[in-house]
Amino acid sequence: MQPTALLIAGPQIAAYGFPAGHPFGADRHDAFMRELMRSPCWPRLERRAARPATRAELEYFHTPAHLDRVMAASRAGHGFLDAGDTPAFPGVYEAAANVVGGTLTALAAILEGPLPRAFIPIAGLHHAGRDHAAGFCVFNDCGVAIEAARRRYGLTRVAYIDIDAHHGDGVFYAFEDDPDVADADVHEDGRHGTSTEASDPAGLSHCATSAHASHGGVACAVQQGVRRRMEIRPAP
Repeated sequence: MQPTALLIAGPQIAAYGFPAGHPFGADRHDAFMRELMRSPCWPRLERRAARPATRAELEYFHTPAHLDRVMAASRAGHGFLDAGDTPAFPGVYEAAANVVGGTLTALAAILEGPLPRAFIPIAGLHHAGRDHAAGFCVFNDCGVAIEAARRRYGLTRVAYIDIDAHHGDGVFYAFEDDPDVADADVHEDGRHGTSTEASDPAGLSHCATSAHASHGGVACAVQQGVRRRMEIRPAP
């Protein structure tokens, strides 16, 4: 059967999980894989392992100071990388770098072909900012991928669509003033993270929705956000 999508999975990204009963535990990857292997989608997937992102690739988005802090905490193996949500553990730098590398592998596969889509069960770490970790997110693979798409592949404009229950604030604020990144962020209301609704003049928008919003309503909000951005900043 011809593969229709790429799956990035394996022990490299499974290592990205926090200890001691943390909500983002190390059991997530294997639980997902057990279910996926019973799914009719399984035979249609091309499977690849992640690779570690290089320091230079991480610096596409993150500051050197942030990388140095994470590396030091990874070697120490204890403490927190933010105000208390994201604990350090031995090897956290390497585990987070593998998540970013997995996303970059997926990006390359899509842009270089032939597969049109990819999925990574441990990724989308959209809370980390350029200079800090946040909300279980050490490095922001989404932000690195946006920068890589432009620097490495020459894309002049990028549309980023985020449908997580929480606002992807790390991506949103990093590109808030960038006219060439369209960010359509649809998330649940204040019961699950931010309750902010905003749309700035440049067309970067996010909106809070009910947990019971229909698929069609969410899709419509996403389409409107991206379309508005593209209309305001027309292609050259």
